[in-house]
Amino acid sequence: MKEQQLNKILGKAQDICNHSGGRLTSKRKGILELMLLSNVPLSAYEVTDKYNKSTGSSMAAMSVYRILDFLETEQLVHKLSSTNKYVACSHIACSHTHEIPQFLICGKCQSVKEIAIAKRIADELEQEVANAGYKLVNSQLELQCICEKCS
Repeated sequence: MKEQQLNKILGKAQDICNHSGGRLTSKRKGILELMLLSNVPLSAYEVTDKYNKSTGSSMAAMSVYRILDFLETEQLVHKLSSTNKYVACSHIACSHTHEIPQFLICGKCQSVKEIAIAKRIADELEQEVANAGYKLVNSQLELQCICEKCS
């Protein structure tokens, strides 16, 4: 990712946090930057290691978990339930309304591509789940795939 593009995304993330009343502190920004530069999902412990190595500091994993929770609440990162890892949102700098995020996960290289489905599709799915006598808790799908590079 080019530095100019990274700065644009981080600026938009700052705007998102300002709008919601949250603060994108330097540590939160540093964690988000690591997530944006990663080609694969990262666990909180992997984020901790990368952050500590890149900054020469010693942030505890629990602090990283809190930061990731904040970034997830702000919809700047997404948590993949299947792997308990995190990925940066690929739509931070977009100016259009976002649909429901879904994730394509390569079974070989672990790369992740975020796609979106229309809200109406998620609503239809929720209705089908309700018709079956269940309540949908999370409409996020994580589809196991093989990326072009690995196929």
